Amino acid sequence: MPYVDGFVLAVPKQNLDAYKEMARKAGEVWMDHGALSYVECVADDVPYGEVTSFPRAVQAKDDEVVIFSWATYKDRAARDEVMKKVMADPRMKYEPGDMPFDGKRMIFGGFESFIER
Repeated sequence: MPYVDGFVLAVPKQNLDAYKEMARKAGEVWMDHGALSYVECVADDVPYGEVTSFPRAVQAKDDEVVIFSWATYKDRAARDEVMKKVMADPRMKYEPGDMPFDGKRMIFGGFESFIER
């Protein structure tokens, strides 16, 4: 079963087009370096929970949208190799302040699949 990297972040609505362009480029980079899939989604039905929720998790403000994305790999070893290549790829280099979101509020992590249908 595939290994999965998951990401949740908040993007200011005014930066959504810039984020989508960055995500298109990132998707190409991930796939070029061996990811099996790369998906980016804009929140459509993510209520603000009383205790926890996607918006709370990334401290989304009223003028921001939540993004949920993931990439899949053959296994953890393949993910580690892909990530090394992605991080070294010049297409992924950004100057400070050029990112269309606050990376400090991004949540990310790797997950082992245990069910796939």
